Amino acid sequence: MPRENVNDLLAFLAVARERSFTRAAAKLGVSQSALSHTIGGLEERLGLRLLTRTTRSVSPTQAGERLLQTVGPRLDEIEAELAALSELREKPAGTIRITATEYAADTILWPKLAKVLPDYPDIKVEIIAEQGLTDIVAERYDAGVRLGEQVAKDMIAVRIGPDMRMAVVGAPSYFAKRSSPRTPQELIGHNCINLRLPTRGGLYAWEFERGKRKLNVRVEGQLTFNGTTQMLNAALAGFGLAYIPEDLARPHLAKGRLKRLLEDWCPPFSGYHLYYPSRRQTTPAFALIVETLRYPRGLPRVGSLRRHA
Repeated sequence: MPRENVNDLLAFLAVARERSFTRAAAKLGVSQSALSHTIGGLEERLGLRLLTRTTRSVSPTQAGERLLQTVGPRLDEIEAELAALSELREKPAGTIRITATEYAADTILWPKLAKVLPDYPDIKVEIIAEQGLTDIVAERYDAGVRLGEQVAKDMIAVRIGPDMRMAVVGAPSYFAKRSSPRTPQELIGHNCINLRLPTRGGLYAWEFERGKRKLNVRVEGQLTFNGTTQMLNAALAGFGLAYIPEDLARPHLAKGRLKRLLEDWCPPFSGYHLYYPSRRQTTPAFALIVETLRYPRGLPRVGSLRRHA
């Protein structure tokens, strides 16, 4: 294949992924007119329209989407291999992009990375906090962090945290005029602090399990957030009951700022894992990050509930 075709494909991938000629041109360091001419030439040679253009947006056509999904990963692999070759030196270097929930980023990623990054100034780490289950291949992340049971089977998963539990908590001021719920069903009568999940298109249903019995309770309340830290702060202020990771609540439970409920309905479940594509070529920088985050082996794998933390 002629060399110019490879450059044209790279130009197409940039526009298709950015959904914008403006952003793609800035990323490639070329003018918008030059980029538009390149894409037009590629479409003319193929005899197919690859992009649908409007005054406000750009999106791949059916042919463009096929090209994006088939050729894109192969060019990414070539790029990763070249990056690996360039990093064959004494000190690991390069940029590592990771998607994780806010709670995982705050409690696991940052505490561990903060200890080693000062010794490796040539490694750059970008952490994007988001609740949804991101397609790390399509979004060009090096790795993602989610609960073990949320990781797709075709990914390599490395355990980076211990088992977890959730906790239903409320401030003493909240219970001044309310009785404590004794079963998950009684949460329906309480002011609960909801969590919105972007990928599920709605509010998170609180999950409970005791013995063989499992319950999903859709609670109602005055407040809704998309992060657990905000839910904790609202609960501490007495605005309602929150369903948050036990570790996040523990310091406040110990000092009496929060009261725990329904503890026997909240069993442990599988903790956080770092995951990445099995075909990914491991660079020295990425290998260092994986080993830095790796949790000690030999821990039992428990739990089956799909959590949001």
